[in-house]
Amino acid sequence: MRPSKTELAEMLKIDRFPRASKYDPEWVLENQMGPNSLWLAEWLCETMRLEPGMRVLDMGCGKAMTSVFLAKEFGVTVWANDLWIKPTENWKRVKEAGLEARVFPIHAEAHALPYANGFFDAIVSLDAYHYFGTEDLYLSYIVRFLKPGGQLGIVVPGLVRDFEEVPEHLTRPQKNGGVFWGEDCWTFHTLEWWRRLWARSSLVEVESTELLPDGWRIWRDWEKVLDLTGPHMFPPDHEVLERDGGRYMGFVQMTARRTEALSWSE
Repeated sequence: MRPSKTELAEMLKIDRFPRASKYDPEWVLENQMGPNSLWLAEWLCETMRLEPGMRVLDMGCGKAMTSVFLAKEFGVTVWANDLWIKPTENWKRVKEAGLEARVFPIHAEAHALPYANGFFDAIVSLDAYHYFGTEDLYLSYIVRFLKPGGQLGIVVPGLVRDFEEVPEHLTRPQKNGGVFWGEDCWTFHTLEWWRRLWARSSLVEVESTELLPDGWRIWRDWEKVLDLTGPHMFPPDHEVLERDGGRYMGFVQMTARRTEALSWSE
C-alpha cells in the first residue's frame, strides 16, 4: 500500500535538511529524476553564499525543483537550464509555484549556453555536472558566464575511494531486476579527483570540497521511499546501496570562485 501524504512527509523529513523538509512530498516525488535534489541543494547552500537579487544559473535543473527551491529559500533569480525537459513543462511548474518573476526555464545544451559573459553571480549544478563537466576544458567554458568573484558550486554522485575494476556488488542485479552500475557511472569520481580537476586551473579558486556525511545512507533511504511509491523512471537502488554500505558510493560537493584570469574575448 502506498504511504499516505503524512507518512511520506515524515519519511522525507531529515533534521539535516529542514528547508527541504517543508516541501510537499507528492510534488517532490512527482518531479524527481534521481537522488533527492532538494536535499543536495540545501547541503550545497550551507557552503555557498546566496543573497536576494543574485542571478543564478541552475545547470541541469531537470524538472526545475531546485530552481524553485533556490528562488523561494534565498530570494535569488534563477535561469533553470536543462536539455531533456522542455521549458514549457518547467514553466508550468514555475507558475504553479508563483515564481514567474524569478525563475526562467531555458532549453540549452551544456556546451552551447545562450548567456552573456559575466552575467551570473552564481552557477549551481545538482546531480548533473558529472554528465558534462568531467572534460578537462569544460571549466574554462562555463566559468566565463560568471562575473569576477562569482560562485560555482556542484554536488555529484561520487566515489569514497577509487577502484580499477568495478566491485561485484555494484553490478550484481537487484531483486527488481535493475543493475546499478552502467557506462554512465564512469563519470563518478572521488573528491580528490574533482579537486585536482579544478585546482590546477587559474580561472577559479577552490573554496571547499566535501563528502556528504552518511551520504550513502541518505541516498539509500530516498531510494526506499521510491520503492514504496513506484513505479518511477528508474528502478530504485536501495538494495545495492545497502550492500555497499558507504565503502564506495556517496556524494561529492565542491565550490569555487571565479578569478580575474579569464579574458572576455575568449
